[in-house]
Parts: sequence; structure tokens; C-alpha cells
Amino acid sequence: MSETTKVGVVGAGQMGGGIAQVAAQSGLSVILLDVEEQLVQRGLAGIERNLKRLVEKGKLAENEPAVVLSRIRPATRTADLADRDLVVEAVVERVEVKTALFAELDRVVRPGAILATNTSSISITRIAAATERPERVIGMHFMNPVPLMQLVEIIRGMATSDETAREVTELSRFLGKTPIECRDFPGFVSNRVLMPMINEAICCLHEGVGSAEAIDSIMKLGMNHPMGPLALADLIGLDTCLAILEVLQDGFGDPKYRPCPLLRKYVEAGWLGRKSGRGFYDYAKKPN
Repeated sequence: MSETTKVGVVGAGQMGGGIAQVAAQSGLSVILLDVEEQLVQRGLAGIERNLKRLVEKGKLAENEPAVVLSRIRPATRTADLADRDLVVEAVVERVEVKTALFAELDRVVRPGAILATNTSSISITRIAAATERPERVIGMHFMNPVPLMQLVEIIRGMATSDETAREVTELSRFLGKTPIECRDFPGFVSNRVLMPMINEAICCLHEGVGSAEAIDSIMKLGMNHPMGPLALADLIGLDTCLAILEVLQDGFGDPKYRPCPLLRKYVEAGWLGRKSGRGFYDYAKKPN
């Protein structure tokens, strides 16, 4: 049994909802928090849909979704997280938003509790510096979709203690995940490798080298990728891809991380991928 029994998740979007789901499926008490009740309820509805699909596939018993959902309590105030053993942040990929949130969490969550961030690219050390407990701050980067993907990148900040890393590693295994530790550099390992590939695929589209379907099909069939890079970008969210590339470009000062102009145009247009209904594919027409 994990030492952590009470978990808070801040951000009820795709990633936060997925983290809350796997924690609740593992028997933990979960508080799912967002700034508005409507957002929390949307997150809970998504979890319920995911659980129903698992029942349809024979991976959950008929009565289990209700049991799992009963372990998740909705909230809109950070003060509701006061008694949590661990809080995982899964909000927008903007450093100013995350540092402000961690400063607030540090004030309201009990001393000694772990504050983890699901950031895709931002410095753990910088986020931890917004708190008075940097030794208890750590990166816990889940992959999307959380219920299906095995990896959790574990990233220590400069001050993260060995005990914090041990507890989060054990919790990740308890959740059925495979934790792998890496160092606190922009993009860590996963997105430092993935995002330049996605960006290059967008450049190929921008330059007319191939259609979105052709680029994705070539990468799937030629490289044995389960999903093409443009479809994957749509799943991640084009705004998130842009934010990660900006962190990489700023962190390394290397022009190879410069976001493709077409990516910026799509984000400016509000074409953010699956979550907006349109990205490199039109999801009003394309089956999910």
C-alpha cells in the first residue's frame, strides 16, 4: 500500500481528469479541483465516460464505475486541499500560472505534504522556488491519455529530497505506472525529443511536402508509430505544443526549437486540436 492515501488534483482537464481517475481506481481518496464548478463537472463526466468504456471492454465490472467515482470529490477552493498527502498540478503550461498556484498551495496544504507538477517542460526548480518547501516539490509528468500510458517521468528540482523522490516513485508504481527519473532540463526527455519531431512534421505540412494524412501515414507505416505526429499534436493540444516549444527555445537558445509559423497561426485561430474540434484534422468530420 502506498504511503499516500489522500490525493489532490488541480486542473480537471484531460490530464487532470486522467490522473484523478487512475488514483481513484487504485483506491485512493481524490479531490479534483478547478476554478469553476462547471469545469470540475465536465472533468467528472469525462472520467465517467472512460470508466464506462472500460466496462464495455470487459476491463471493469458493472458496479466499479460508481465505486471509483465515489472516491472523487469535486472542489473549487484550494483550501479544500489542506489535508492532502500529495497534490498534483495539471493546469495550463505557463510558468507564471504554475508558480502562482504553487505559492498558493504552499500556503494552504499541510506542511510535509508533497506538491507535484505534471508540467511537460517547465523547470521544477523554478516552480519549487515559489514555495517554502522546495524539498517536497517534484515533477510527476504523466503521459496522455493517463489511464492507458505506462510512463511517469520523475523529475527532481535542485532541492527535491531523496525521500520525496522515493515516495513519488513508489506511488507511481502503486498506480500501475512505470516511473523513470530524469534531470531537470527544459522538456526533460520526453518532450525534448518529441516536440522537435512534431514541429518538423508541421514544417513539412507548411512547406507542402505532404498532406497531413500523408505525413502521419508515412510516420506510422515507416517508423511503426501508433499515431502520426500531427494527430498526436491534435491530441496533446496545439497550444500546449507551442508552449513547450517556446520553453525549449527559451531554455536552450537554439533556433532548432523555433516553433513553425503554421503552428502559431493555428493557435491564433483557436484551432487547438481535438479539444476545440479542429486542428490539423477536422474533428466534426473525423471520427475519434
